[in-house]
Amino acid sequence: MSKNITQLSGRKGIQDNLFDRMGQLAQQTGAPSKEELAKLADEFLLGKATTYGTTTFYDFLKPDNQGKKVYVCNGSACQNARTQGKVKNALAEHFEGAEIGHITCLGRCHENGAFQLKGHNYSNLSEAEIHTLITENEGPKTDHYHVESLGKGTLTQGIPGGVEQFAERWTHLHMLGLKPADVLAEIKASQLRGRGGAGFPIGIKLAGLAAEQSETKFIICNADEGDPGAYSDRYLLEQQPYSVLFGMMIAGLASGANWGILYIRAEYPEAVTIIEGAIKTLRQKQLIGRNAITPDFKFDFKVIKAQGAYICGEETALINSIEGQRPEVRTRPPYPTQEGLFGKPTAVNNVETLAALPSLFQDGAAYAKIGTAASTGTKLISLDSFFNRPGIYEVDMGTPLTQVIEELGQGFREKIKGLHIGGPLGGIVPTEKIKDLTIDFESFKANGFLLGHASIVCIPETKPMMEYLEELMDFAAYESCGKCFPCRLGTQRALELIQKANHDNYLIDKGLFDDLLFTLETGSLCAHGGGIPLPVRNAMTYYKGELEQYFT
Repeated sequence: MSKNITQLSGRKGIQDNLFDRMGQLAQQTGAPSKEELAKLADEFLLGKATTYGTTTFYDFLKPDNQGKKVYVCNGSACQNARTQGKVKNALAEHFEGAEIGHITCLGRCHENGAFQLKGHNYSNLSEAEIHTLITENEGPKTDHYHVESLGKGTLTQGIPGGVEQFAERWTHLHMLGLKPADVLAEIKASQLRGRGGAGFPIGIKLAGLAAEQSETKFIICNADEGDPGAYSDRYLLEQQPYSVLFGMMIAGLASGANWGILYIRAEYPEAVTIIEGAIKTLRQKQLIGRNAITPDFKFDFKVIKAQGAYICGEETALINSIEGQRPEVRTRPPYPTQEGLFGKPTAVNNVETLAALPSLFQDGAAYAKIGTAASTGTKLISLDSFFNRPGIYEVDMGTPLTQVIEELGQGFREKIKGLHIGGPLGGIVPTEKIKDLTIDFESFKANGFLLGHASIVCIPETKPMMEYLEELMDFAAYESCGKCFPCRLGTQRALELIQKANHDNYLIDKGLFDDLLFTLETGSLCAHGGGIPLPVRNAMTYYKGELEQYFT
């Protein structure tokens, strides 16, 4: 990162945001012009290379995006369902090839056939419906999936009364007379761990933020849910928006933060609209800013619309992005709680983690009794279209994976060879290992997998594992931020080796390939390069009979 750019970007505060302005310039043509970027650079006292270099990174800001009119999902759930060829063929009747772009992922993993047109997402449409949508501008924008909980459920209950219950709960919290230190103590007592993948306790993170002295502190909601197969954050943003916003205010109260920023991916346009509407309602009801219930606690929100970069799911890359810099991972220390957005103390947590906070002050110490000793509470799980009943399910930590599959998902609609759980960096679980796993961090780690976001993408028996690994490594190479050599070069070299083996009768030197995976694991700056070897190693372990023909 550049500290100079950090300070200059923050000179106007969060409301007049550099990255936001870049996105606005791209709305009409798909990418800002060099002249527009030069003018923006002058306004923010930056070099022209900074604004141009930043925009060339993002899918929806870079020059290649000019002229794109429709985007087809290339996430692994849609790829495995083999629906995207028909979608492309139907769109090709109305658009030139150069007008069709790619997008990953639209969170329509339960239906597939996903694409985005004119800022709206669609899925599971027939060719006739696609034709009607384009020619008559008519078509279903909503999707349908099951939502259910095993046990009491907290996240799926949310704040059902909307803004009225939001006000009631905030009043209740105020009437408890809790000081910020008491709120923080309650969060720490819950032992709630981050739901974005790493499982880091949110209480420790907020305690670090509370310890910093600064007039400005930020709570950032990481809503850049880029893992193909995951749509639990999308569910919360669209159907439980007040839970997310309430949780952010609790985090702000506990840590002394006065700003809540929601960084929402461009692939979720409906989520952006719904969250902005909820914030507008809270402002009209005087529940944010210097609110009427707790006048001594001033907290406000800002929505930042992301522009297509998977790496922004990593917290420091996300911070760089908001500042208008290229979203490259930062070295640590300093940690964001010490020196984050605009150089100010910042805590970044994912949507599900923040949405869980309101329940702590309804159930009190009872939350810590749900789940297991080391993984407390509940977890949302996303099931893709290979299940007979795909959807979002909330289970207590420690629930057997077999129960999720058989009772909630009601089994598979066709034979599968494995489950890719936890996103691209998660483990590939063969069917014979399903019985050994429970939904918690420790069970997955002990068995050599990763719970992560708890998204489940099914790999059908008909799909060659080598084909799946090629798509996986293509995703990893494309989405690398390029900051460190091991990831930037390693993912590309791994892709080239797999492609040659798949298409050119080339045999991969297994020793060389193992060295490459080891270098990625140990030398990468963040979990993108460091995590991608896990599913590859799982595949080589459990599908050895299928893959050995490609290695020597």
